[in-house]
Amino acid sequence: MINKEESKGFSKATFAGGCFWCMAPPFEEIDGVKDVKSGYIGGQESNPTYQQVSSSTTGHYEAVQITYDPKKTSFFKLLDTFWRQINPTDAGGQFYDRGQQYQTAIFYHDNEQKNAAQKSKEDIEKSGRFDRPIATKILQASEFFPAEEYHQCYHRKNPEHYISYKKGSGRQDYIEKAWGDR
Repeated sequence: MINKEESKGFSKATFAGGCFWCMAPPFEEIDGVKDVKSGYIGGQESNPTYQQVSSSTTGHYEAVQITYDPKKTSFFKLLDTFWRQINPTDAGGQFYDRGQQYQTAIFYHDNEQKNAAQKSKEDIEKSGRFDRPIATKILQASEFFPAEEYHQCYHRKNPEHYISYKKGSGRQDYIEKAWGDR
């Protein structure tokens, strides 16, 4: 079934990279990105709440779902942005946030995305940038449930807390060390 955005030429991309507060802003800066939603994917519960997902009992990941115009940006650009926001070698979560719900994953929506995700993961593994195996999973997208409204655009609603959290969690320092100013 084709949704309204796809019928207008837009595509979806879904990434789990730990806390969704920190994953949304880098994608919003990309020309061609129409929308970035924080939410939950991959679990058994319908319409899970933040409290349920945080309990590590639903099987969901915290994720962002991006609606983008493939004529203006590519899935490869989104993949590159994703890899530069995470520690892909951490199988137990991301930075301060621990548990399955904070693990990293690329959720593909079609075979083209699956193949691109696998190639990008292979490229990261071969790059020599990381001294441990890449733990990021590549999984078929399932139903995405938007998070509660207070989680949407958190970095704009609560900029001081967001900046403090990104720095205090260790994410900001890791990104700077792993990727430099590239």
